[in-house]
Amino acid sequence: MGKRGPHPAPTALKLVRGTRSDRVNTDEPVPSTTEIEPPEWLTRAAVDIWAEYAPDLIRKGVLTAWDVETFAIVCDAAARRRKAAAALDQEGEVVKLPVFDKNGKQTGNRVTRNPWTVILGQADRQLQTWAARFGLTPSDRAQLTGGDGRRDPAEDLLTG
Repeated sequence: MGKRGPHPAPTALKLVRGTRSDRVNTDEPVPSTTEIEPPEWLTRAAVDIWAEYAPDLIRKGVLTAWDVETFAIVCDAAARRRKAAAALDQEGEVVKLPVFDKNGKQTGNRVTRNPWTVILGQADRQLQTWAARFGLTPSDRAQLTGGDGRRDPAEDLLTG
């Protein structure tokens, strides 16, 4: 049986939240400080989302070189979600699809749920799961404390 309960928050996120010092793992491995760039496989729309959120997450120490692929999944899910939502706005939540007989001749139409609703739902679930790991959900953000958003989490180690 696997571990139970919520996934532990990253140390940087705990520091930003103001977690008690005895609950922060100061021996956690630290990734090197290399330039953090989006992976090449991201679509243009996902790269735009990366550009919107990554700089702030990097400044706060939440997004590191080790997290690039995981954060790219967040950006990809958000881009797919936006695309699906736009398609649903344009096409509607129900669509008419043709019905064919065994010879391939169209015999009528049927009304069904738009396939984009499935894509939207999958992207929503994926986004909620992974975004929480970076403190991007409202409940995670509500737990954040302090400053004007320009605080360096490393400073907490000196004052803890």
